Amino acid sequence: MRVLVVDDLEMNRDLLLRRVRRMGHEAGAAVDGRDALQQLQQQPWDLVLLDITMPELDGYATLQRIRADPRLAQLPVVMVSAIDETDSVVRCLELGADDYLTKPFNPLVLQARIEASLTKKRLLDQQAQLLRALSREMEIGQRIQQGFLPASLPELRGWSLAALCRPARRVGGDFYDAFVLPGGRLVLALADVCDKGVGAALYMALFRTLLRVTATQSPAGEAPAATLLRSVSATSDYIADVHGHENMFATVFLALLDTAGGTLHYVNAGHEPPLLRDAGSGRNRELPVTGAALGLFSGQPWQVHDAPMQPGDTLLAYTDGMTEAIRDGAALGSAALGCALQAHRGPAGALIERLKVQLDAPPDPDAVDDDITLLALQRD
Repeated sequence: MRVLVVDDLEMNRDLLLRRVRRMGHEAGAAVDGRDALQQLQQQPWDLVLLDITMPELDGYATLQRIRADPRLAQLPVVMVSAIDETDSVVRCLELGADDYLTKPFNPLVLQARIEASLTKKRLLDQQAQLLRALSREMEIGQRIQQGFLPASLPELRGWSLAALCRPARRVGGDFYDAFVLPGGRLVLALADVCDKGVGAALYMALFRTLLRVTATQSPAGEAPAATLLRSVSATSDYIADVHGHENMFATVFLALLDTAGGTLHYVNAGHEPPLLRDAGSGRNRELPVTGAALGLFSGQPWQVHDAPMQPGDTLLAYTDGMTEAIRDGAALGSAALGCALQAHRGPAGALIERLKVQLDAPPDPDAVDDDITLLALQRD
């Protein structure tokens, strides 16, 4: 490993350089603090043996600059000084030194301190390598999960559709989906898998795939209610029967829209009630829960409700991460969403952008973030 010896006295530098090389390590020298900082920027080092009393930039100031540099903050630094005072030792440790040796030093003690510091550096390097590998894996997972979301939303004459999905971590348990069945009926799905992170992301992929596959296998002429009930039942039963030991479930809003007539058929499986704004009255109404979350147990019952959408009506579905987002010291809440929906004018995309501005406001630093997903549908 590479050890940088920093001392303004040549005799001291040579002595430490010889000791380090006898231990089997590569050693380099710096004549003062400025020289040391320059060498630390130019090439990697594993340990710094730093003298305190030096001209221009002393050991205290050099140590401060090392700890202030994010790239060097974890670099082990052992102070080697003729100053044998408690105040000096305490100051060095408070500034971030890993150890302190007084001159003249015992060669065995010097060797032990150097090896201990280098062992710490090896562990830090291994940890950094593992974190980089984990970060790469998470990036791959994030890219794959983003591929589960629609690359583009369906474009339907007389309707506008927009969505937003923002995981709290690299990957998350929220998802939305939108696709057209043969015959022109539009399927909308928005779901929130319990928990966050990798586990929720894996089940997100499973829930999303099951719902899409079962919905797209609808026989020709099947009634909307039958399509919805078959999709939620098959998905829920599979999760409960095969993966019930994991106690994973998802709240789901699954809807089927008759784009010609404007009737929205839906199942709300334990999800936050979406808001539907009536363009005529300007009022919002909630689409209530019609059954329990998916995956709790086999044979769960659900009901299918209908909601007619007149020209100008707007539907906003969301996950609880939106209402629980902390802004200006308080949760946004469903009331804030309702106000935004009532004030909305324009296509569905403008509503999502309006809400995105609220989300981009500085959050409470102590708030616990959750996955956030929004889905807006408007009849032009």
